[in-house]
Amino acid sequence: MNKLPTVAYFSMEFGLDSNFKIYAGGLGILAGDYLKAAKDLGYPVVGVGILWKQGYNKQIVTEEYGVIDAFPIYRYNFLKDTGVKVKVRIRNRDVYCKVWKVDNFENADLYLLDTDLPENADRWITGQLYGWFGEERVAQEMVLGVGGVRALKELGIKVDVYHFNEGHAVFAGLELVRYYMEEEGLSFEQALSKAREKIVFTTHTPVEAGNETHPLRLLMYMGANLNLTEEQLVHIGGAPFNMTVAALRLARISNAVSDLHRITANAMWAQVDRRSRIIGITNGVHVGTWADRRILESKHNPEKLWQTHTQIKRELLDFVEKRTGIKLREDVLTIGFARRAAPYKRSDLIFRDKEAADKMFKNDLQIIFAGKSHPLDDTGKEIVNNIIAMSKKYPGKVVFLEDYDMEIGKMLTRGCDIWLNNPRRPLEACGTSGMKAAMNGVLNVSTLDGWWPEACQHGINGWQIGDGFESKDEKEQDSHDLKSLVNVMQNEVIPTYYKNRDRWVKMMQNSIESTLEKFSAERMVKEYYEKMYIQKSHED
Repeated sequence: MNKLPTVAYFSMEFGLDSNFKIYAGGLGILAGDYLKAAKDLGYPVVGVGILWKQGYNKQIVTEEYGVIDAFPIYRYNFLKDTGVKVKVRIRNRDVYCKVWKVDNFENADLYLLDTDLPENADRWITGQLYGWFGEERVAQEMVLGVGGVRALKELGIKVDVYHFNEGHAVFAGLELVRYYMEEEGLSFEQALSKAREKIVFTTHTPVEAGNETHPLRLLMYMGANLNLTEEQLVHIGGAPFNMTVAALRLARISNAVSDLHRITANAMWAQVDRRSRIIGITNGVHVGTWADRRILESKHNPEKLWQTHTQIKRELLDFVEKRTGIKLREDVLTIGFARRAAPYKRSDLIFRDKEAADKMFKNDLQIIFAGKSHPLDDTGKEIVNNIIAMSKKYPGKVVFLEDYDMEIGKMLTRGCDIWLNNPRRPLEACGTSGMKAAMNGVLNVSTLDGWWPEACQHGINGWQIGDGFESKDEKEQDSHDLKSLVNVMQNEVIPTYYKNRDRWVKMMQNSIESTLEKFSAERMVKEYYEKMYIQKSHED
């Protein structure tokens, strides 16, 4: 086998462990799982990220104010000092970035940049993940992209492929273009072409707000143009400068994170000229992190599998009681719903048919919610407050776990009976929590969005709701999907759980078998190498 290319994977966040607070949600968990799978496979991958002083946000719920955010300062004693410092010029001032190494979570080496140094006037650039406003976001992305490329050079790591996980790393591409122009004397077009040979890109959210734009004047003021002219910036990212558009043009090839998302993303960015092709490489999750070993060991024995599941469910209910003081019942069908608090995810959909909800929650169901909103997202906070209102309406049947993190995610995707996911199709790019649930025999009940159309065998390894219906009219789509959800719950899910245990356990087995390898991060990383990193595979 030829020597594999060395890949530097750039991401704003990495979710490696619940107590290492440098992640916000799914994007970071994916990045952490990617590094763990690369390590398992022995592939030449390094991660590049930021050491966030306060992480994302600690979100707590109070009686008086509802959702409030706290920002503790975290200290970590496992960081390794590389002895490397690099300089990035931001707002006409030198900002020094210290480089730390993290390798103790069974992960490929991760290098984190840190501006919290006495010699910096701007120590707080690496303070809060996705914190504050435009200027700080650009500064953070300059540290990640420009600082990241320079750190790898200083560390002596020869990179063959720069992989941008979402558009945040785009300034790494501009830094490569600058380097080829200033250090190698290439023209702008030549430098752009040479940089493209080394860059690949993963696009995530199909939601407009998730694709970041910045005014050109701001980039020039910040120094993010890296000596490129306004005209050259427009050539790469348009005006205003769109980070996703720039990444699509800087990359030689790009990928969406599920097959449906491939179709959505190609349609969404169809008008962008000179962009790379967007192929589909469906996300995967790190089996060793997310699948309970006890479940995998008992998956072939139906009786043992049910006993094991019951034991893990008990552990979840104890965990919920410790956190909330609410004791849920072991013999009641338990739904898990854990998501970022965003409107398109429709966390309250099951409650919108009040009559059906009253009936189901009175007799047959209990639900455990977890979720977090961005500190500046008032709508997201309203969604969390609405769920808390439902927990008061259905006491002892609806529970909300505050401050959603990897630990809560692990407990829920292992211990619930079903995993509910009802985003408006096609706005869920992938939705990896459903994969984690499926591998643990927790049956998915989901709209055919993200990864689920690739996995769903209705009534065999889980259930679909909505039949893949899409409408530009949100009310029409919500009404259609709500009707389908109530129908599937009342006529299929609830009767199977309470009246046909053998079939339920068979579905659990099917769920595990059909997802364990197909939706693993190992499969994903192998596909990245085959379809993105090794150039021969896409020269067509």
